[in-house]
Amino acid sequence: MSSVSYHISNLLEKMTSTDKDFRFMATNDLMLELQKDSIKLDEDSERKVVTMLLKLLEDKNGEVQNLAVKCLAPLVSKVKEPQVETMVDTLCSNMTSDKEQLRDISSMGLKTVIAELPLSSSGLTLTASVCKKITSQLIGAMGKQDDVSVQLEALDILSDMLGRLSGALVSFHSSLLFSLLPQLTSPRMAVRKRSILALGHLVPCCSPALFSQLTEHLLTELAKGPPTLNTRTYIQCLATVSRQGGHRVGEHLEKLIPMVVKFTGVEDDELREYCFQAFEAFIRRCPKEMSPHVATVTQLCLKFMTFDPNYNYDDNEEEEDSMDIEDGLDEESDDEYSDDDDMSWKVRRSSIKCLEALISTRRDLLLSFYATICPALLTRFKEREENVRADVFAAFSTLLRQTRVGSSQHGLIMAGSDAGTCREEEPAVALLKKQVPMIVKVLHRQLKEKSIKSRQGCFCLLTELANTVPGALEEHIPALIPGIVFSLTDKSTSSTMRIDALTFFHVLLLSHPPQAFQPHMQVLLPPVVACVEDTFYKITSEALLVTQQLVRVMRPQGKTVTAGGFDPKPFVKEVFSVTMKRLKATDIDQEVKERAISCMGHMVCHLGDHLGAELQGVLAIFLERLKNEITRLTAVRTITLISASTLKIDLSSILPEALSVLGSFLRKNQRALKLGTLACLTALVTHHAASIKPAALEPVLSELPALVDEGDMHVSQVSVTLLTCMAKACPSSLAKICSSVLPGIFRLVHSPLLQGGALVAILDFLQALVLSKTSNLGYSQLLKSLTEPFHSPQSSADGGVIHRQSYHSVARCVAALSSASPKETPATVAGLIQEVCDSAFQNFCGGYDLLGVGVVYFHMRILSFSCIHGDPKTCVLIAVLWFKVKTAASCALGSMAVGSLNDYLPFLLKEISAQPRRQYLLLHSLKEVISACPASSLSPHVESIWALLFQNCECQEEGTRNLVAECLGKLTLVNPAQLLPRLKQQLKAGMMGQEGRVCVSFLNVHVSFSPSLGAGQCIPSEPQTSLPAARWELRDRQQITTVNGNAICS
Repeated sequence: MSSVSYHISNLLEKMTSTDKDFRFMATNDLMLELQKDSIKLDEDSERKVVTMLLKLLEDKNGEVQNLAVKCLAPLVSKVKEPQVETMVDTLCSNMTSDKEQLRDISSMGLKTVIAELPLSSSGLTLTASVCKKITSQLIGAMGKQDDVSVQLEALDILSDMLGRLSGALVSFHSSLLFSLLPQLTSPRMAVRKRSILALGHLVPCCSPALFSQLTEHLLTELAKGPPTLNTRTYIQCLATVSRQGGHRVGEHLEKLIPMVVKFTGVEDDELREYCFQAFEAFIRRCPKEMSPHVATVTQLCLKFMTFDPNYNYDDNEEEEDSMDIEDGLDEESDDEYSDDDDMSWKVRRSSIKCLEALISTRRDLLLSFYATICPALLTRFKEREENVRADVFAAFSTLLRQTRVGSSQHGLIMAGSDAGTCREEEPAVALLKKQVPMIVKVLHRQLKEKSIKSRQGCFCLLTELANTVPGALEEHIPALIPGIVFSLTDKSTSSTMRIDALTFFHVLLLSHPPQAFQPHMQVLLPPVVACVEDTFYKITSEALLVTQQLVRVMRPQGKTVTAGGFDPKPFVKEVFSVTMKRLKATDIDQEVKERAISCMGHMVCHLGDHLGAELQGVLAIFLERLKNEITRLTAVRTITLISASTLKIDLSSILPEALSVLGSFLRKNQRALKLGTLACLTALVTHHAASIKPAALEPVLSELPALVDEGDMHVSQVSVTLLTCMAKACPSSLAKICSSVLPGIFRLVHSPLLQGGALVAILDFLQALVLSKTSNLGYSQLLKSLTEPFHSPQSSADGGVIHRQSYHSVARCVAALSSASPKETPATVAGLIQEVCDSAFQNFCGGYDLLGVGVVYFHMRILSFSCIHGDPKTCVLIAVLWFKVKTAASCALGSMAVGSLNDYLPFLLKEISAQPRRQYLLLHSLKEVISACPASSLSPHVESIWALLFQNCECQEEGTRNLVAECLGKLTLVNPAQLLPRLKQQLKAGMMGQEGRVCVSFLNVHVSFSPSLGAGQCIPSEPQTSLPAARWELRDRQQITTVNGNAICS
């Protein structure tokens, strides 16, 4: 006998002991053994273990029984199929036992076994076999009408099994359906509810035919005679089927909706509740199919959301405005009203939830919701039932969130617009703004009610409103302040309530101008300060966050004297003392420590000139927190904030030591700390260079070369930005490290990964380096280092071929150097032109290398930046001769034209007309000009370009036509007010073919991104309004859809 079998035998022997403790310990040890992956049982041991555990299910001790059930879970995967079937047979037999305890423990055992049955393909045979045994016996158990408890247990197990293993029960789906349907008419409500739950689990995996049978059965039963108690069950079942079946219900909605609508007219509150729950399920699962019925459902919801036959609101409406908030009589009269038999609140709640589902799924109807649903919800803020009122607040918050989704997208679209451009407001936001006075009027009274749940709902709703329409509550802040102060000072207020009030107050401060709060500072500050001293850390943390914003309100950044003559001095001492107490404490929560550091940092940044002698003590504490591993990141960010303060805070007392500590952070593996440290050093060098000695920067400079690496482009970008600041503020300090830093920067320049912000940072650094006049870092030396790889064998520093992208990067760098050294530019240009010509002739004779592409970019970028005028004919000649680099040459010609528009553009337009064979390349140059040239510079030439493009819109070459269309689209955005109507006229006249479709596509993608294009100016994409129907083929529309999608993604 093996050691495992011997050990198991000993445990099984102890399980037969008369001592319950022996049995318990032996069963516990067996469970631990079975949980080990390495255990392997022989056939005899399997049989003995299964027999013993099934015997222990009948043990007199409940703890032993529970342990035996727990042992079944790991045992399923350790024994063979016959033993699992034995377990299932015994458990199913015990389920029908007369002993209630054995029946309950066996049900638990069956659920445990079902939860452990394998879902993988290797175990499907076992799963199918076990499910077959269980299902057949459960169907029999459900038929026992005389024993309800057996029915309930069988339905519970069946629900679990269908929820997890419905796919393995496909062959039983039909029999299960016909066994479950009769249970819907059971006299016991618990049986009906569990049957509905089981049917819900059956729906997702059943066949379409079976699903149709179920739906038709429900329809047939609902159509029978007058409503009965079973009608509620069928409506409930319908809602559950819809939630689980999803879109499959859609094809039956035309029959279902009228029937459910009819039942809402029955005088039965519970039935009405279930009807609205069914509507909610239909709306969430089948929004498209529900479109024809949205108006009907909305009207029903609006009607029944006010359904309260036992209570009259009219008496209080007229007196609501004049009613004092602290008048206890009226509040008591509301509280005294009670009717246990009144179920109308369930109807109101379900109708409001249905409206919320409608709002969340149909954002396309948002404007109509503001006309119909919004006013109705506002009137229900007075709802007497607390739970229903919370649902009203939730529904209105959903409306606000839907509005914010649209306005945030609109804000992102408009983010690229000029500061002086008038932005078009989202229509839904405009409608919401009109409702703000009414919202505040209805809510401000409830903010001082005793009901905590109502106040929390008010604060959550107001927080959504402030986030959706920043600044909308500015005029109403005096009305909101009493409610905020009440929630913060009321002794009966819970901690959650205070946190919600502080959260709203913080959002309010962030989203509204400081001058709106300054007159109320005397009232607002004391309760917030009291919350900072609260013993609960979450309240303290939120209060410090609010205090930080109040400091900003006292004196906004950049203003030495606040508007309106507000003087922050009377409040500084109070705020400083309470924040300093938290800042000094070391035995507090980590979150409070960080918030205290940040809050005090804002005090120093905004009010540092009012702190006097206390300032140096605060800076010393910041230095200590900087050395602490737990608080160092927050301290770094705080010092960054203080460094950039307009008050020019004197940091000389901590600078030398702080720089040394910050330098050590650059070696750490924590990326966030590294980035924060680089930003802090940049701020210190930029704003406090006079206080920094060159020796103090040495710990920082020694760490920078290792950070300039293509492995992390963002860290490299921030590091190069710091080097740029040093080159401008402390040029002498760079001389020592240029030999170690520059090689890394040049490697980045030649890397194929360099682009975007990192490239711009390097351009700025090279320019700053040239302007700093540092020895051995002049223009010629930098230019030589940049271009050296192209004049040597074509390999990069690591032995690989230089990537094509590096030509573009080096070209930008050479152009940046030339713009910083105008005197050196002519000689550089002359040399590059010579290289271009040499490469061209070599190419013409058959010798070609990729260096020519880079030289073209060098040449044209320099011309673009330094406005050196060359001969356009020469450039066109180059573009013609270079067969393999013609596209690069054409784009470069466009870049050159941007630098000297009056000289190059007329010639370019002339060549497009005169050279049909080179037209495609020259149009690329024109597209570059339209894309890169400012609208003000391009405006005088718009008419000539417009005429030229329409002359070539019927070109035989498809590529040329598409390019013309793209140019037309880009050109239209230069002056949309004038050009867009003309373009629409051309499209309606049918003067454009394929290129018209591309142009429409381009404009439809870009119209929303242009601040000067209104919503009404967008070109329609439908064939009957934009292009001749005969030319609009399905294939073309699919292509345009693809173009639109790609453009948006990019």
